[in-house]
Amino acid sequence: MSNRMNEPQEPAESNRQSTDSVTQTTAGESQEKIQPEWTEYEFQGDPKFSVEDLDVYYGDEQALQGITMEVPENSVTALIGPSGCGKSTFLRCLNRMNDRIKSARVEGSVELDGEEIYQDGINLVELRKRVGMVFQSPNPFPKSIRDNISYGPRKHGELETGLLARLRGTDSTDREQQLVERCLKQAALWEEVSDRLDDNALGLSGGQQQRLCIARCLAVDPDVILMDEPASALDPIATAKIEDLIEELAKEYTVIVVTHSMQQAARISDQTAVFLTGGELVEFDDTDKIFENPESQRVEDYVTGKFG
Repeated sequence: MSNRMNEPQEPAESNRQSTDSVTQTTAGESQEKIQPEWTEYEFQGDPKFSVEDLDVYYGDEQALQGITMEVPENSVTALIGPSGCGKSTFLRCLNRMNDRIKSARVEGSVELDGEEIYQDGINLVELRKRVGMVFQSPNPFPKSIRDNISYGPRKHGELETGLLARLRGTDSTDREQQLVERCLKQAALWEEVSDRLDDNALGLSGGQQQRLCIARCLAVDPDVILMDEPASALDPIATAKIEDLIEELAKEYTVIVVTHSMQQAARISDQTAVFLTGGELVEFDDTDKIFENPESQRVEDYVTGKFG
């Protein structure tokens, strides 16, 4: 992924916007009019997600305002911005996890491979199978490592094991073993746990648990993997393993990651979307462009540490 970079850099002096016409909020964030072209990210191929005029409310409070963007497939998209700007809310819109929040109301359009996911009659089980999610804190099931991987395919009726399955001639034990091995290898965990697959997953380290959760997500064969700050609770060594894993996963999957670390976004992503105060998408472009030469004064101020 040729447009990744190692660290964010100062924007070029000649391309910086003048701050003469902007004012400062109490949080230190400039006020400016967002230009539509700042979020019109161009790329080759069809988008995996197309989002148009997306508004999200929690009761009377608006969390996202008029989000319009297209996400390319087989790449890593980072969502950055200060706390409370709507990054995680946006992420949850992509597999309708906000439906679980009683006060949440979603307006606008979200298409996955050209199909509207907010249309009546959409199969939410199938949607969340196609668009998996990895949460901020590792949440393995209190089961064996093996059962964590095979749980999803079993629930979907894709695996049958045990005496009854053997009597019916539908036993999938060999296929289960192949699935467990494949997913753990994809999650860069196989070598560490291959000799203890029947141990309780809660005995793994935090970083191992998070990679197990990624492997569990992969077991149901998703198209998209959503990650909400997947390394925020991990130490630097475990974080580096997760970042390496994300880069590998993007060869086969569309990965969208919420992160508070701008350095992490710069290391792992192909393109970066910047959300700022009020639930606005201010800019969306190649990651190197966002960090080296953003169009928005507010984005420049954020990535250079003037607020946030």
